[in-house]
Amino acid sequence: MADIAASLVKELREKSGAGMMDCKKALAESGGNLEAAMDWLRKKGLSAAAKKAGRIAAEGLISVAVEGGRGALVEVNSETDFVARNENFQSFAATLAKLALKVGGDLDKLKAAAYPGAGRTVAEEMTHLIATIGENMNIRRAKILAIDKGVIGAYVHNAVAPGLGKIGVLVALESGAPSGPLDGLAKQLAMHIAATNPQAVSREGLDAAVVERERNILADQARTSGKGEDIVAKMVEGRLRKFYEDVCLVDQVFVIDGESRVGAAIEQVAKASGSAVAVKGFARFALGEGIERVQSDFAAEVAAAAGR
Repeated sequence: MADIAASLVKELREKSGAGMMDCKKALAESGGNLEAAMDWLRKKGLSAAAKKAGRIAAEGLISVAVEGGRGALVEVNSETDFVARNENFQSFAATLAKLALKVGGDLDKLKAAAYPGAGRTVAEEMTHLIATIGENMNIRRAKILAIDKGVIGAYVHNAVAPGLGKIGVLVALESGAPSGPLDGLAKQLAMHIAATNPQAVSREGLDAAVVERERNILADQARTSGKGEDIVAKMVEGRLRKFYEDVCLVDQVFVIDGESRVGAAIEQVAKASGSAVAVKGFARFALGEGIERVQSDFAAEVAAAAGR
């Protein structure tokens, strides 16, 4: 392969939107001719990926991987749910979670990591996949949980394949308890978190500003009763307890039995195993949350195109 100037590779990359290795190969195949290299990329469908980059990708998959005391969550987006059922896309998403276990949750590092068996980086492999499948894609976020002593529990909701689905949860339990009961509790807690979406493990983990804002809202609501400030203060504290039961994991009603509190269920396992059990953290990714989706009226678009 002839030596290709880095500046030429950069120019072709900016012009085509294709990955660096694809641009380098295109220039090598075309003897360093920029226009011929552009034609080579177009024939391969690789330059088309850049044109898709502005399209909203809010579908896709959450990928989960656990190995020993480490767990990874990755969200990979596509434009349609149809692509999420594509085997190549699923393989890509699953591979990213496994890579994240090694390189961590930093997206820049993940995108720069070597993609197994491809001779490309993760970012370049995604560009190649965009060109192959024909939809915009995006590696939106990644999260790692790690524990020295204990277990990482995982759960995937609406799974389309092992470790791939619409909601992914990781929970880290710190304990010296045997892995059997601890694994069972971790899985149940992950399922619970998928269903209830708590904001924090306990009251201490809540953002003080969030609690203060809630307190102010509850106080204003209580004052409409016309009661004195001492009664209002008691009303606020009572309503705050209900707020904590809604947003704090250990205060929530355990969805597994619908009766006990999560904190009590954890204490029960700790007592039975003879070892303290603590939730050191959790992570929950729901596909597309926070992405503004474009709502279109197809009939109106057709009418507009027809000039009506």
